[in-house]
Amino acid sequence: MAHIVKPGMNVDTQLSITQSVHDTVRGLIADIRARGDGALREHSQAFDGWNPPQFRLSAEQIALAVAQVPEEQLASIRFSLEQVRTFARAQRASIHDVEIETIPGVTLGHRVLPVNSVACYVPGGRYPMIASAIMSVATAKVAGVPRVVAVTPPKDGQPYPATVATMHLAGADEIYIMGGVQALAALALGTPSIAPVDMLVGPGNAYVAEAKRQLFGQVGIDLLAGPTETLVIADDTVDAEMVATDLLGQAEHGTNSPAVLLTTSATLAQDVQDEIGRQLTRLATAEVAGRAWQDYGQIIVAEDEDEMVRLADEIASEHVQVLTRDPDVFLARMTNYGSLFLGPETNVAYGDKAIGTNHILPTGRAARYTGGLWVGKFLKTVTYQRATREASVVVGRHCSVICGVEGFAGHQRQADLRVERYAPAVAVGTGD
Repeated sequence: MAHIVKPGMNVDTQLSITQSVHDTVRGLIADIRARGDGALREHSQAFDGWNPPQFRLSAEQIALAVAQVPEEQLASIRFSLEQVRTFARAQRASIHDVEIETIPGVTLGHRVLPVNSVACYVPGGRYPMIASAIMSVATAKVAGVPRVVAVTPPKDGQPYPATVATMHLAGADEIYIMGGVQALAALALGTPSIAPVDMLVGPGNAYVAEAKRQLFGQVGIDLLAGPTETLVIADDTVDAEMVATDLLGQAEHGTNSPAVLLTTSATLAQDVQDEIGRQLTRLATAEVAGRAWQDYGQIIVAEDEDEMVRLADEIASEHVQVLTRDPDVFLARMTNYGSLFLGPETNVAYGDKAIGTNHILPTGRAARYTGGLWVGKFLKTVTYQRATREASVVVGRHCSVICGVEGFAGHQRQADLRVERYAPAVAVGTGD
């Protein structure tokens, strides 16, 4: 039976939305819907201190932003982009159109098509999340989306050059500087100056998540993401410094970011507690990471590997770092996670920034039923069918019977008409 060494708050509460957040978002969306650009400008000024002549950046403004980014940073951005694109291209190549003949004369198929337009939201609050532009914009373009809009709030009252440069290098067709609920509402609903999109993707704070929730249906969304989560699975083969580093490295995302250690070693559990205390004395983001660890950090000591697998699947964490003798055991046996990081040679920061897998992942135990952002999220699988006259008679007879059972006279008449036309000698129900 597992023993909890350090309890934290229940991760299940992480996606709860307060009534205040719900009502604020609802009001902002309603205002954008009613007043369009005027409301967008008012809220942009109020929340971001930003009211430019136009929210969309010109080619000249984009070029200026790119020129302000040091070449060393651009090189790393390009490296990350190529990693993400390479993996996304392989994923896209694995998805195929289908066409089969199910019975003689009946052809069924599906086509895989990209959505026509997507808006990729890139957060810009405490941290300018340039990697989110890579994950969303580049992946959408690999999927074949014709119109990819990138949007981010200003930072310190101005466009943040590195974010703009990353959006541009990732292939964004349009770049807008505007933030939060008002940005998502304008892009989903459209305004006189902004053409609406078909889909919204990207992470953000509670207001952004709630805006996506309320706008879903008007547009598609990728997923509803809450605070960043990390789970480290470890045994006695790893040292406390690495475990503590991997926990705090994700806890710094926000004061409500859960970080959990699941281990079979009581010694490691205590050593990690002590090591986290030491690291927090020198970590530049200790104020945030320390609060997250204090309120949401957990240490669980399991009896054996089997219990670690079971508990890990129950937790269903966004990120799972496996630091054990044989990490592939967890790859083979676990089913609920956003992304697995197998062995000490990789870590969640690699996935967040540069290794090539997508970092927009399910939180709040949503990994039980969905994965994260990938090329498939930008694709629609649409079906078609055709039949010969002979096959239409075969299908029509069975269809007529089923329609009769259900009482759909109009449906039945559709089937009967084909049978009457293509096999006149066959007696069928009238559908009347």
